[in-house]
Amino acid sequence: MTRLPARPPQPGLRRTRQRAAISDLLGEIDDFRTAQQIHDILRDNGEAVGLTTVYRTLQAMADAGEVDVIRHDGEAAFRRCHTAAHHHHLVCRKCGHAVEISAPVVEQWADEVARDHGFRDADHELEIFGVCRNC
Repeated sequence: MTRLPARPPQPGLRRTRQRAAISDLLGEIDDFRTAQQIHDILRDNGEAVGLTTVYRTLQAMADAGEVDVIRHDGEAAFRRCHTAAHHHHLVCRKCGHAVEISAPVVEQWADEVARDHGFRDADHELEIFGVCRNC
C-alpha cells in the first residue's frame, strides 16, 4: 500500500519537533495505536516527547482531519489512513491491524434509514472488530 505523505499542519497548528516526530511515526505504521502506544514507540526511538504532548497533538491532528480515530474498549486509537475519502475499517482487536474498506451497501442503508426517519445531512462511522489472520 502506498503511504500518504504527512499533511502540512492546518493553520494555527505549529510544526514543532514533537508534532513532526508523531506525524512521521504515524506515516510509518499501518495499525491503530493509542496515545500511550505511540508515546512508548517514540520513547523507544529516543524521542523526548511527553505523554501529554502526544495526547494533545493527536487530538489536534484528529480535529484537523489528519488522522482517523476509533474508540475501542473506551480508549481512543489513531491512524493516518491511505485515503481522505469516506471509508470504514476492519480492525483486529488483538493487535490493532486495520484494513480500510469501502462499503457502498452501508452507505445506501444509512441514507435510507436517515431519510425514512426524516433526517437529512446524516453522517455515520462504522468499524468492524474481529481477529486478523495473523493473530
